[in-house]
Parts: sequence; C-alpha cells; structure tokens
Amino acid sequence: MFPFKHTAAALDEPKSARMEQRTRPHVKATIEQAAALLGVDATAFVTNAAYERARETIVAHERTVLSAEDREVFLAALENPAAPTEALRQAMKLHDALVVNDE
Repeated sequence: MFPFKHTAAALDEPKSARMEQRTRPHVKATIEQAAALLGVDATAFVTNAAYERARETIVAHERTVLSAEDREVFLAALENPAAPTEALRQAMKLHDALVVNDE
C-alpha cells in the first residue's frame, strides 16, 4: 500500500463547508478503488487530491519564471525605462482625476 498524506486534515479549522458534484459512475468507482487501495475513504481521497492540486495551481499562478534571456530584458527595462508616451500621460491624468488618494 502506498502512503497517504492527508494534507487537508492538517488544517486547524472545523469542517463546516460543503461541496458536492455529480460525476460518471466509472469515475466514482475509480476514485473509490484508489481510495480503498490507500486505506482511506473516498471523501478524504477526493478532498486531499483537490486541495493539493488547488495549492499547486495557486503557487503556479503567483510565480513568474523567466528564461535567462527574458530576465535580462526585464531587468534592462527596469534599469532603463522608456520615456512616457502621450497615451501614458493621458492615462495618468485620467487616473489622477478618478482615483482618490488619502495620503
């Protein structure tokens, strides 16, 4: 039997939120078989798998990975920014007119 690390169970909060979904019988049977092989119930298996995938997705979207070439272009643009265009000047005027700054 493969080890099962129930990541979601480590959260220190009550189980008060509910999720439901419909699926095909074959999908349900496959999930139940996999859960049984790991010695856990289907709810724990699905919750843990979804929670781990959700965390991976969030991390992937919070981080931008650049190639070495892209990194050099990005840093060069930060060090030597282009002069503002007329469109940017107009956008900043509009921003200043619409946004309240409480500082």
